[in-house]
Amino acid sequence: MTPVTEKREYRDDYDDKTLYIPGPTEVREDVIESMCEPMFGHRMDRMTDLYTTIVEDTKEFLGTDNEVIILTGSGTEFWEASTLNLVDENILVPTCGSFSERHANVAERLGKNVDRLEYEWGEAIKPEDIRAELEASDKHYDVVATVMNESSTGVRNPIEEIGDVVAEYPDTYFVVDAVSALGGDYVDIDEHNIDVIFASSQKAFAMPPGLAICVVSDEAYERELEKDSASWYGGFQRTLDYYDRKGQTHSTPAIPIMLAYRKQMKHMLEEGHEARDQRHREMAEYTREWAEEHFAMFPEEGYESQTVACIENTQDIDVAGTIETINEEYDMAFSNGYGSTLGETTFRIGHMGEHDVESIKELTDAIEEVAGL
Repeated sequence: MTPVTEKREYRDDYDDKTLYIPGPTEVREDVIESMCEPMFGHRMDRMTDLYTTIVEDTKEFLGTDNEVIILTGSGTEFWEASTLNLVDENILVPTCGSFSERHANVAERLGKNVDRLEYEWGEAIKPEDIRAELEASDKHYDVVATVMNESSTGVRNPIEEIGDVVAEYPDTYFVVDAVSALGGDYVDIDEHNIDVIFASSQKAFAMPPGLAICVVSDEAYERELEKDSASWYGGFQRTLDYYDRKGQTHSTPAIPIMLAYRKQMKHMLEEGHEARDQRHREMAEYTREWAEEHFAMFPEEGYESQTVACIENTQDIDVAGTIETINEEYDMAFSNGYGSTLGETTFRIGHMGEHDVESIKELTDAIEEVAGL
């Protein structure tokens, strides 16, 4: 096989960019500095102190009585783990963009029978469609798996209402990919029958990449115990039982990133979940109003994301050129559309993490100036 890319040596003189992409996002300086502690062993008492702190602080921030798993990896590790842990045969995956489609693809690669409930990109998943599918199907679905925030299209799906529907089917488990939303968009996990919900540290949690956060219900844990096989790395029994016995992870974790997690979670607790939700709501509302003034929003009206704006390029600006100019002249980074069909017809602004309306306005002012709006 001929390599596509030759080595490009990493340098020490890159310009810092303010990140408005859908992740990774901006990280506080003291959070970055917290990763620079001397290294210690992952089986020391110090590790137990660290890991139990970040797990219990996460439960407190999210307001859940369910179990929390924090593992080294991407949040999408739990696409695979939740499928292996909960699905014997059939899984229903509503698809409305790139990431929900990938979730379905992962389940197929794992040998599961996947039924897609397909929506046009930009449309939101409707709870009544889920109910109709569950009522009409002659199959038993082990899992309904839904993306909360489809960052390829900027759609925020109504997972609370979908969870209420799935609750009517007690032998069907509800799995939510909240990779680009959790921490910046409030959801009452316990109230709405969410058996598994997972995220990544580098999105709305505003931490360095490298950790996967997963919340697991007692029912999902018990379901895995009944199965003959489950994920080894992300197994609910393996991870949660080890936590109960040792207060640690079963495998060596990325300790420096967990130190950063500890520092940032203290900031998040100080701000509070509802206040953090409100700040993200204000950023989303500002960005939406700005987009409607100059362009148009791509998502179905009423289902716009609280953390990622996908904006339709109705003025036919040079998206790639605008992104490049703003990157070079303003040291700001935002994103083009996701995928071949949306690359120049949309662009995306990540308004998540530690940003506020004023910092988002700095980007939109730059876009206006460069694009001549």
